[in-house]
Amino acid sequence: MSGASVPGATAERVEVEDLQIRLAGGPDVVDEVSFRVGPGEILGLVGESGSGKTTVALALLGYARRGLRITGGRVRIDGLDLLGLDQAKLRAVRGARVAYVPQDPGAALNPTLRIGHQMHEALLAHPDAATDRDERIAQVLTDARLDPTSGILRKYPHQLSGGQQQRVAIAMAFACRSSVIVLDEPTTGLDVSTQRHVLDTVRQLCSSYGVAAVYVSHDLAVVSGLVSRVAVMYAGRLVELGTTEEVFAAPIHPYTQGLLAAVPSPERAETLIGVPGQPPRPGRRPVGCSFAPRCPKAADPCRQADPPPVELDGRLVRCLRAADAAGDRPRGGRLVAPRVERTGSLVEATGLDAYYGRFQVLHDVELHIAPETCTAVVGESGSGKTTLARCIVGLHSHWSGRLRFEGADLPPGTRKRTKDVLARIQYVFQNPYTSLNPRKTIGQIVGQPLERFGSLAPRERDRRVAEVLGEVSLGPDFSQRYPDQLSGGERQRVAIARALVVEPTLLVCDEVTSALDVSVQAVIVELLRRLQVERQLTMLFITHNLALVRSIAKRAVVLCNGRVVESGSVEEIMEHPVDPYTVGLITDVPKLAQRGGAASEQPAAWQP
Repeated sequence: MSGASVPGATAERVEVEDLQIRLAGGPDVVDEVSFRVGPGEILGLVGESGSGKTTVALALLGYARRGLRITGGRVRIDGLDLLGLDQAKLRAVRGARVAYVPQDPGAALNPTLRIGHQMHEALLAHPDAATDRDERIAQVLTDARLDPTSGILRKYPHQLSGGQQQRVAIAMAFACRSSVIVLDEPTTGLDVSTQRHVLDTVRQLCSSYGVAAVYVSHDLAVVSGLVSRVAVMYAGRLVELGTTEEVFAAPIHPYTQGLLAAVPSPERAETLIGVPGQPPRPGRRPVGCSFAPRCPKAADPCRQADPPPVELDGRLVRCLRAADAAGDRPRGGRLVAPRVERTGSLVEATGLDAYYGRFQVLHDVELHIAPETCTAVVGESGSGKTTLARCIVGLHSHWSGRLRFEGADLPPGTRKRTKDVLARIQYVFQNPYTSLNPRKTIGQIVGQPLERFGSLAPRERDRRVAEVLGEVSLGPDFSQRYPDQLSGGERQRVAIARALVVEPTLLVCDEVTSALDVSVQAVIVELLRRLQVERQLTMLFITHNLALVRSIAKRAVVLCNGRVVESGSVEEIMEHPVDPYTVGLITDVPKLAQRGGAASEQPAAWQP
């Protein structure tokens, strides 16, 4: 934040002052960003997609992505101004003084080289970092909770799990004993247990070696248990900066309040409140306060004047009405159990075994899904959740045992099933960026199932597409757009609309919120719950986010290594788990440091 000293600063390893980054020949996408990070300290940089988090994080390495230029300010690492260095000197600094841990280690690690070779390369690029490279590699792998004697150095990246790949990336970042580590969403997509191990590794290494870290994330629950200070970004600017305890216990900026209201609670079932509207696209910051178009407390002065940062209660806030908004956070209402329990089973699995080649993934799985309810399937990565879902939908055909839908046996594979059954069981995929055809318009994508399963006339199809787009809160103008013109949340709504257009009985949602911001996640979850009640849908909700389960599902099934270890109501499993594996999962769920008081006792309408 421009011209202001940052509260709580120590002998800093990182000093960012009035950082400005512009589109080439255009407006700024990051402006007036200032913060400091001391040795052993971890700063959380949070906000929605497009807020500028990663752009600022990359600037700490003196780097700007294609189409962007760093046009102002200073970035100092141990007193060295990176923005004044030429490219040769920058290459020498990167890795030696400041290191980077990417979001997707599977894409960052070279798939053609063994792990040992890649770790040696990192040290060879900086020969002064270690006199004995083998000893340093063994040490950082051990620090990252990986056994260097287990043969891991001879493996290729694809032979490691997602958590192991991420810990290798962290070990490589710490190998040269950098002063600063930039971590860009390093736990996105990981299950809660793997995530906890990765976070423990980061915390331990920063403390042991006095490393300053900047942790970029949209997961506020993860940030609250890891970082000492939080910087909240919106539209390329910091809107609130303070200690974790202060910001999470009594947020001041309305945007911070909105983000915290969208975080699901593992302790209680409550409605989730997303921040309404969409953030401005990079370089299109509106006149006045950037958040005013989405802020429920905005007044005319907010739309006319750009608020300067002010110091309030020991933190920096960019809001004209900051003094009136302190601690006033919106909260979701409690969910209460339905009065009438559904009986019977829409879907039954008995003695289900599933295979990939000769490798068995599911073992004697028993599953019963009651009609018009939501059943969650939870477990770590590799536990068999998605395989179970694909067996039910028909996308995986190598299984034995028995699957029944509405009392009739389901044959393996989609080709053996009738059109009616295929239409009545619909699937929403995990990644909204790859599940939509980029060459087709939204109207064509949503209407395609009608062409496959229905016999409607073109005009009637168009009417049906417009109707279902309205149900998922997308206007009629979206029909002519292409996927690349939509945000992640809008794409996921399109995927949901495509599944709903043929009026299914069972909707299978496979990690549909894992790639979304916490605010967009809240909107999608509430959308699914509303549609479930209005359409009397049955849902199978696959997730590794146990906190989210409380806010959407009535029953839960816990999978471990392809076996059902526990099943029952969500309340029973979350509050009184029996199996040690379930206990471990619940223990590992990240929780907000402070939730700011009790939730409203006024019950919201339960939508099972």
